[in-house]
Amino acid sequence: MLKARRYHICGQVQDVGFRIFAQETALREGLQGFVANGPDGSVEAEVEGEDASIERFERAIRVGPPGANVESVKVDERPPTGRADGFSITPGNTWKL
Repeated sequence: MLKARRYHICGQVQDVGFRIFAQETALREGLQGFVANGPDGSVEAEVEGEDASIERFERAIRVGPPGANVESVKVDERPPTGRADGFSITPGNTWKL
């Protein structure tokens, strides 16, 4: 079943390769969406895809790459749009719809 989720990831998650880690994980899982640095030092991500793939993505980002210290992850369910194409990294807080 196609699902979508948005994540707000807090902790030491910028300047540690978190966005690349999230992109590689999403692509490996066949997910669509994007990841961006938030203005408050957080990382924001939105993914769309199959439920099992999203669950694996979420488990991975709760740990993060070496050097990251994930303190909290806020998850919001979203209606899937089917409009996403690939998985992109954006340089800043440009992810707002």
